[in-house]
Amino acid sequence: MTQTGSAADDQTTANPTNTANATPLTRRAARQNEAPARRITPVRDAPLPGGRRAAQAARAAESAKASSSARKRRFLAPVVLTVAAGMFGTVAVAPAFAATQQTGSTAAEAQRQVRATEAQQFSVSDAVALAGTARDGYGATAQSTLDAEAAQKAAAEQAAAQAAATQAARAQTAKQYSSYSGPSADQIATTAAAANTPFSLPAVVATAKQYIGTPYVFGGADPSGFDCSGYIMYVYAQYGISLAHSVPLQDAAGTTIPESQAQPGDVVIFNDGSHDGFYMGNGMIMDAPKPGGSVSIRPIWTSNYHIVRFGI
Repeated sequence: MTQTGSAADDQTTANPTNTANATPLTRRAARQNEAPARRITPVRDAPLPGGRRAAQAARAAESAKASSSARKRRFLAPVVLTVAAGMFGTVAVAPAFAATQQTGSTAAEAQRQVRATEAQQFSVSDAVALAGTARDGYGATAQSTLDAEAAQKAAAEQAAAQAAATQAARAQTAKQYSSYSGPSADQIATTAAAANTPFSLPAVVATAKQYIGTPYVFGGADPSGFDCSGYIMYVYAQYGISLAHSVPLQDAAGTTIPESQAQPGDVVIFNDGSHDGFYMGNGMIMDAPKPGGSVSIRPIWTSNYHIVRFGI
């Protein structure tokens, strides 16, 4: 007898080629044969351990966790945007500030160049600051000018007093040693000026050479004996030029000229005011040298001098 139902159907399906000779399966065997197929099929909604409440608690925890993550993302999003904007602003401010500063500096430099180009340039001597000023009958003199004038006046007074003392000492000495009885240099100068005696530097040299060999006498100013300035004074007096018996005063009375323009007959003045003599050209001087010496022509032994010209 052939059985009908699920067992027969399962047998036929499992082994269709042995339908005639197959042994009928029990329900237990049929379930065992179906078990592998059921295990292969994935169970989507299998119940969680602990029952329905445990499953609900797990789903609630996952939902809370997801909600917390969403809230964190919603909170962090504006914070991140704010920080990013701040960083961008910080990076961008420095170039913008530098560009502004550079633009301002360039504009200021352009203005300075315009002022420098359009400005009128002029120079003022330093002496202007020291010069006195006057306007509308009122005058003002700088203190430095007053001080310079006072110092110059004091120096002139001192030089005059020293010259007078020296001249008196020379005159006293000359009286002791002089045997000259002719007119003095001042008298000769007055006479020559009245006679309008022709003056020239070669004539001065010719006259001065006549006294070569005259002994040096301190304070001497006549042919019996000369000192340096007395020699110059006596020779120039013969051409109507009256000079003081003093090297500094003779220097002040003459006109300083470059040595390149100097000619024989001009006067060599030592810069320290200690000596003078006739310039003879080629670095030579004709002078009354010192005690024990006499009028002679010799090389100038120093470069510390300048040339003065009289009669111009």
